[in-house]
Amino acid sequence: MIQPEISNRSDVELLVNTFYAKVRKHDQLGPIFNNIIDDWEEHLSKLTDFWETNLFFIKKYKGNPLRAHLETDQITEYTITQAHFGNWLELWFSTIDELFSGEKADNAKERARNMAHILFMRMNDNRN
Repeated sequence: MIQPEISNRSDVELLVNTFYAKVRKHDQLGPIFNNIIDDWEEHLSKLTDFWETNLFFIKKYKGNPLRAHLETDQITEYTITQAHFGNWLELWFSTIDELFSGEKADNAKERARNMAHILFMRMNDNRN
C-alpha cells in the first residue's frame, strides 16, 4: 500500500507527534529530551510550526534551532554524540516511511539529514 503524501499541517502534526512519542521512549534519546523539555504540548506545536515552515514555506516557526541545540549540549555536559543524531535520523526516517511517501516525505528526510549534520558540526565547533 502506498502511503499518502504530506499535504497539510494536520499531516505534519501527525508526523511530529508520532515521531516524538518514539523519541521519548528511546533508550538513548528519551533521557535527553525528557530531561530538557518541560512542556511537551508547547514543544510539539513549535516543532510542527518548524516542519510546516520547512516543507510548505509558510512562515510560522519563530525560534533558533542552533541556539536550542547548543544550550541542550551544554546542559547535558557536552555528552551528545554523532550517534545520537544518527538515532534521531533513523527514527525520523522510519516514522516518515511508516506514515507518508512522496516528494514532501523525501524533502523532510533530506532537510533533517542536512540539519543534523550542520547542528552536530556547530555543536562540535562550539565545544572547542
